[in-house]
Amino acid sequence: MAGFFRVVFLMSLLVIAGLQCAKGAGSVCGKSSPDEEAMHLAPCADAAEDEKAPVSASCCQQVKRIGQNPNCLCAVLLSGTAKASGVNVEVAITIPKRCGFANRPVGYKCGPYTLP
Repeated sequence: MAGFFRVVFLMSLLVIAGLQCAKGAGSVCGKSSPDEEAMHLAPCADAAEDEKAPVSASCCQQVKRIGQNPNCLCAVLLSGTAKASGVNVEVAITIPKRCGFANRPVGYKCGPYTLP
């Protein structure tokens, strides 16, 4: 049992160290890593899984903030956190359009996906 707790403790230290390295490395999202930014998109959970789900104002607010840097938004959508949360990238990539953003980066390539 003590071995289990030791492994959990060491893994926690590695995660914390990794986050600190990502912060200091100047990621595509500035001072935050794409995984950290993905956490801010919790209000978008339903809209990122179902294209017919309504997009909340708080979701649009976060997407607008992150989407000021299309490279960051793309990295967030393709992040491990987004994947682990069950985000459907093909659906999530439609959120800026569903929010009604006129100045969204239409045609921007995000991996194999293109922003509508």
